[in-house]
Amino acid sequence: MESLGEEPWDVVICGTGLQQSLLALALSRSKKRILHLDPNDYYGENEAAFSLQEADSWAQRYGGDPATGESEKQHIFRNACAWTHPEAKENGLSFPRAYSLALAPHIIHTRSKLLSQLVSSRAYRQVEFLAVGSFFVYDAGASDDSSKLARIPSSREDVFSTQAIPAKSKRLLMKFLKFVIDCHSEEQKPVWQGREQTLLSEFLVTEFKLDDNLQKYILALTLTLDGRVTVADGLATINRHLTSTGLFGPGFCAVYPKWGGSSEIAQVACRAGAVGGGVYMLDTKAEVNNDSDEEITLKLSNDATVRTTKFITLQTETSPDSPTINRLIAVVNSPLQALFEIVVEGAPTPAVAVVFIPADTFSPNPIHVLVHSSESGECPAGQCVIYLSTLATEGSAQALETALTQLLSAATPPDVQKPKSLYSLAYEQSLSPREPSRTTRGKTSTFAFPSPSLNIAFDDGCLDAVKDAWKLVVGDESPDDEYMIFEDREGVGDDD
Repeated sequence: MESLGEEPWDVVICGTGLQQSLLALALSRSKKRILHLDPNDYYGENEAAFSLQEADSWAQRYGGDPATGESEKQHIFRNACAWTHPEAKENGLSFPRAYSLALAPHIIHTRSKLLSQLVSSRAYRQVEFLAVGSFFVYDAGASDDSSKLARIPSSREDVFSTQAIPAKSKRLLMKFLKFVIDCHSEEQKPVWQGREQTLLSEFLVTEFKLDDNLQKYILALTLTLDGRVTVADGLATINRHLTSTGLFGPGFCAVYPKWGGSSEIAQVACRAGAVGGGVYMLDTKAEVNNDSDEEITLKLSNDATVRTTKFITLQTETSPDSPTINRLIAVVNSPLQALFEIVVEGAPTPAVAVVFIPADTFSPNPIHVLVHSSESGECPAGQCVIYLSTLATEGSAQALETALTQLLSAATPPDVQKPKSLYSLAYEQSLSPREPSRTTRGKTSTFAFPSPSLNIAFDDGCLDAVKDAWKLVVGDESPDDEYMIFEDREGVGDDD
């Protein structure tokens, strides 16, 4: 290990979460000396994807010891608990590595800057993206289970073919959808400008006469944690949804990386960093041993000492005013095929379905559900993985359990045996401060990324911090217009 300390490193990156890994990708053609560490023995950090055995170990780490009351209380993850059905194997649970459970799953809209950067950097070749199919609203007031899941219409054809919306309401909904697509035109701007901070729910009533039932469909597309979204944010989010539909093919507006979501992108980005000459070491912690104006000295957990002028990490402590969500991941012994139907001719078979459960159904806040089929690579055939999340309140953890039970009933035909949950992982997740932390002393700089977003749609805002860190490392050596824009490496072509 003496060789690690012989020459100073241009940058030491600690952690292989998505942002640190994208930084490694951005630097992969820079010819910088890069040391990339992770204190964990797996890639992905807070966006990791786990086998069942790894999930059990992670839950023990962030669940605390009931005997001592100890827990990593200030970490963004806490109160984790893993559960296995007492007859799991008899009901179909496979071996632990047959599963890949994502800690922080995000759907990625096709107009996301992340996808553009993966294409321009040529990293997209190593990622298999799957279609996110239908979006549903759960209607607890429906007369029977089979009609409790209503598909959200997002095109003219969808609106006029659905049986869940009366004819008059369809015309009102179409008027709103057309407005959203064109909301930035000179003709439509006066409708909403000056009311940017008004609640979208109020705007839907005053401007478009949409009743509570139609509002459920609209608010579902905003994917907000509490449902209280402003006009400015709501229109931007719904516009992204509508204009993303059909961009990469018919019938879907978003994609999901196979084999574990953001964790897969992180691993691909790290491989690019390694190909570019970066040195990778998992299960290796780093502590600042000496911080001067000239150099940062780091003591590694393997007793090696390394030197650098740029040290990049991730904020892991919860911000005092941070919201917290409850998450529940469940492996169920049914493919839930009704959620993955192809509804547009020529569309790919979706691997992910989104379900919105309105506020005050099972919890004071909305519950968002991602259902992943076995095509996601996260479970064996004949099963699916269900991810539920809601803002943490008293009883919200139990509300997710109730929502799971009711969702399984609604998604299963009456003549089919109700699916069982074979394995589950429950935990809380909070946020660090939302801005990167940066300290510069003389020739040295430290930079810490904020923690992942709590939303189920990928937040392009986190990419700004990646570019800021890249600028910190490269300085004036590379112009901004070359950021994440690479040629194919020799021997790699369009057919690869």
